[in-house]
Amino acid sequence: MNDVSFPQETRSFLLLHEFPQKKLEKSWRDLLARVDAPSLYEAPEFFLEPHWAGRCPFAVLALSNHAVTAVLTGVHPRGHVICGLPSRPQVCVDPSFETSKSCSALQEGLLLEAGHTKLIDVFAWHFSSLHDLEQKGFRTTPAAANIVLDLTRGADALFDKFDKARKGAIRSAIKNGIQVSQATTDDDTAAYYEVFKSWTRTKRKKIHASLSFDVAKEIQKLQGTHRQFLARYRGKVIAASTVRFYPGGLIEYSSNCSLDEFITLRPNDLLLWKTIEWAYAQGFKRYSLGAAHPFLRKFGGTPVPTDRYRLDRTLFRRHQMVDFVVDVGRTFLRNTPAPLATMVRKALGRKIGNHL
Repeated sequence: MNDVSFPQETRSFLLLHEFPQKKLEKSWRDLLARVDAPSLYEAPEFFLEPHWAGRCPFAVLALSNHAVTAVLTGVHPRGHVICGLPSRPQVCVDPSFETSKSCSALQEGLLLEAGHTKLIDVFAWHFSSLHDLEQKGFRTTPAAANIVLDLTRGADALFDKFDKARKGAIRSAIKNGIQVSQATTDDDTAAYYEVFKSWTRTKRKKIHASLSFDVAKEIQKLQGTHRQFLARYRGKVIAASTVRFYPGGLIEYSSNCSLDEFITLRPNDLLLWKTIEWAYAQGFKRYSLGAAHPFLRKFGGTPVPTDRYRLDRTLFRRHQMVDFVVDVGRTFLRNTPAPLATMVRKALGRKIGNHL
């Protein structure tokens, strides 16, 4: 348990590296109750996530009169401070407090955590602007967009707005005999992990995800913040999806994996639909699908953009130079015939080519 509580002297932030004490935890949760749809990684449970082992997780809490007014979480592996991802912002700010003061406190704590680290990345929803970071040398660029579903409309109303082909795929999966249930036993987790391992070896596309069996088991136990959904065909697990959530806040589509030989049965379409039904039944208001690629766009929803705030302190700002090359490359490839564009991406290699 972290020994950090509220400081006796006036201070604008606290920097944590462990789950907080009860008094501070309550104030942190009070903040989450005042914001719209807070996410799991903006909550104290961030420190319970098994994914962060060895990655130095931290949280910066902005303070005003012993009240928490904003939070930013991240990890600090060697040489890089990372706060969220394009698909997963990890910052929230109390809209009823002075935003500039909260953001200033967050940046103070962030820079203290970073120390002499050469690269700092912060991802935030576009609507929750952190432009005060620009005054400290951060460069702002669009990061991505994520499809967000408004669950208050109801599951049936959302289904009606799905693309015609998506509705057909879901009905086809049901007709094919695909059944979806939640993972509740060690055998379920073992079956899920076998699918995951096979999925990472697929020849259809490059998969860079990694997950140990021990971490998969730990996540399965966190029923209050995570759920694993399994799709079975004739009793065999052929696909799986996981979601994470903060109770009463945002639910997020975390991951999906499937066996290539059963793709035509459309288990992934049914899995996502079943998570939507479950999320609505649990009373969640917003569901972030974690990306905006064509498969997800056919589930309706609204593409909500995210921004990246980057501070590059390397010699000659080499990361910023790579960003410039990527931006120029994207512009060029938009007007390039597809076969040539593919050749260019391969020639540039994975570090740059996959970002174009």
